[in-house]
Amino acid sequence: MARSARELFDEAMRLDPQERATLMRRPIEALDAETERGVEDAWRVETERRMAQFDFGSVQAIPWDEVKARLYRR
Repeated sequence: MARSARELFDEAMRLDPQERATLMRRPIEALDAETERGVEDAWRVETERRMAQFDFGSVQAIPWDEVKARLYRR
């Protein structure tokens, strides 16, 4: 039978502080890993799209010195 969140919390509070910290950190790390995978995939797709645009000549690269100058003017 599955325990309720309250029962799990009460049990966790009986752990020593180090074990409680580990118990809190692990689910957060798991969520971060899932989010990072999605972000990495999205960046890969975007990078490939931009490189294809550059390769086919539909966009032009801007020299770094020009980009820097534009930023400093703002």
